[in-house]
Amino acid sequence: MKRPFLLTSCVLLGLASSACGSGGPAPDPGFQTEDAESVDLDNLRIRVSGRARVLPEAERWLAAQGQPTPTLGGVPIAIQEPLRVAVNDDNPTFGTGTVEGDGAFAVEDVPVREVHQGLATSLEGAGLVRTLTPVYDSVFTGARPRTDVIEASVWALPEQFHDALGTAFGEPLLRGLTSDRARTLRDAGFVLGRVVDASGQPRAGVRVVPDRSELAERIFYPSADFNGVDQVGTSSDGLFIYVHTSLGAETFRLGVEGDDTYVARNASVAPGWGFVLTVYPGVYAPAVP
Repeated sequence: MKRPFLLTSCVLLGLASSACGSGGPAPDPGFQTEDAESVDLDNLRIRVSGRARVLPEAERWLAAQGQPTPTLGGVPIAIQEPLRVAVNDDNPTFGTGTVEGDGAFAVEDVPVREVHQGLATSLEGAGLVRTLTPVYDSVFTGARPRTDVIEASVWALPEQFHDALGTAFGEPLLRGLTSDRARTLRDAGFVLGRVVDASGQPRAGVRVVPDRSELAERIFYPSADFNGVDQVGTSSDGLFIYVHTSLGAETFRLGVEGDDTYVARNASVAPGWGFVLTVYPGVYAPAVP
């Protein structure tokens, strides 16, 4: 798939120019970059580094079930643009690497000249559901990255926890949301998100709202024991799940109802994988507790 097709896809998906265009010069909030080195704007290549971890809620659930937490050492990692992945672009990947034994990763020479909406880190390995975690979101600047991305947190989703979330929904609900095309969250495509405060602690009683009202009925909140879901608001772990239709690509923004300190974030979904998003106030991601 060539760039013109991607740009056409942007138009079809209803993206603003700030999401699909390069935008003007601007600093890069969204992740702490004070210690990152600036890059040559004529040779837009950056370094993306951080740490991969198993989703905390998944780790706690596995422990409660007497199951071990998967190790991530040796798991392949890829730097991709979620929009390109969602529309099945032929060139969604900008760099690859491997997670170290302690979860650290670094991918060098990531070309960002053609980035439109943002960058995400893709994790896919044995016992894990394929997920993309955004590490740079153009919603903060309207521009592609200008500096290295450092100290990024990337989340792995064990298959057992994915299945537990599916059980919380129940097959009839998932089939109803996908016109009988999908029986699992992975087959439908989904956003698994967490709402946190400025210190990185999960927020309870929060409602997450999309920028398109027709998508609101697809947002659900798992109970704290993961035995069910509702559409009232987040439980003590701050989690929410958007369930896709299992057809094609969808892109939209997700914000917090009644609180404009939370910048509405870009999200992209398509069947076969999940988008793992942390929604926080301000423009800098809080440190992981």
